[in-house]
Amino acid sequence: MIEAVLFDLDGTLIDTAPDMGGALNNLLIEKSMAPLSLTTIRPYVSQGGLVLTRLGFAGKVPERDIEPLRQRFLAHYREIIADESRLFDGYPAILDDLETRGMPWGIVTNKPEWLTHPLLERLDLARRAAVVIGGDTLEQRKPHPLPLQVAAARLGIDCDKCVYVGDDERDIVAGKAANMKTLVAAYGYIENHDDIESWEADGVIDTPADLLRHSLMRRP
Repeated sequence: MIEAVLFDLDGTLIDTAPDMGGALNNLLIEKSMAPLSLTTIRPYVSQGGLVLTRLGFAGKVPERDIEPLRQRFLAHYREIIADESRLFDGYPAILDDLETRGMPWGIVTNKPEWLTHPLLERLDLARRAAVVIGGDTLEQRKPHPLPLQVAAARLGIDCDKCVYVGDDERDIVAGKAANMKTLVAAYGYIENHDDIESWEADGVIDTPADLLRHSLMRRP
């Protein structure tokens, strides 16, 4: 029986694409370049700042300039970190339901702590999450299983009694390696060429509302 739910952050629990995309476009405009559409940016948001910076600048600047541009992108992002970011539709009620059940939930993300915590504070989630593991909390990050293993240990719950929900293949790889049940958030930042069935998760949820209806979450 599942006793805890762990979520990836960007593209799974919170729709951060508007602010991540806004930060990239602010940087492009700063460099006198044309902004990109959110539709173009959205599928890449879960992959982080380096991928987004390359999306905006690859082929337009030397590779040696990408890292300084990434740092500038992160500075822009920190300024608007929760201006438009919100829980995906359905999650306010889902988190309420989990808390009513007495089932702890937490976050395991590759987003660094200096960005994760301000985002959660702004959305009034920091006090509610039972555990938060960022991309720089430990020596390893996803797809390594250690962040998930540490999250479960901090909750005092065995890994095989946790389910991890994510929208990237590395989330499923990490969850399986940690001996957790895994669910793909198909509503998240999935690229068109991604074959989510090949990730071999324990299930797929097409909307957040599908989480509590999934067989893994049924009460005995």
